Amino acid sequence: MQTNSDKSPAGVRFPPALVGVAVGIGGVGATLTLAGIDSPLRAPFTLFFLLTAPASALGGALRGLDGAARAVLAGVGALALDLLVAQAMLSWQMWSVRGGVSAVGALSLVLFLSVRLLSVRQARARRRRHARSSPRTTSSPRTTSSPRMANSHRTPHTRSSLRTTSSQG
Repeated sequence: MQTNSDKSPAGVRFPPALVGVAVGIGGVGATLTLAGIDSPLRAPFTLFFLLTAPASALGGALRGLDGAARAVLAGVGALALDLLVAQAMLSWQMWSVRGGVSAVGALSLVLFLSVRLLSVRQARARRRRHARSSPRTTSSPRTTSSPRMANSHRTPHTRSSLRTTSSQG
């Protein structure tokens, strides 16, 4: 039985072997096209790359959605990105298959890295907010900024406090 804790917040996770095969097929398609190698696998593998590279990058940006909505929107966004790249290259009279594949790959990489950077920043901000809101029961010298705060959890033993305890006893 699968519980809610078994699911990731991003939705359904694919097995690592399936992800590896998809990356391999896309990489082979991009390599065959960029190298200009004629092969019967060039067209389908390149098409696979042109659909999955931007869809994967967009899928990372759509974390808040459930699996089906995320897949549909990532696929539609990938098609839109491919069409926009083709339209821009045609209007500037710079169209080439190699240029289109490299432009889609570069845009997908930029989108993927920006989403990744944003998620790292958000995670750091959440950790900072959590650290500020939670009461500190113990502190270590590594996490504090000054030596005075590092020893704040210890009881102060000054001469005056020692005198009062010794004079009472």
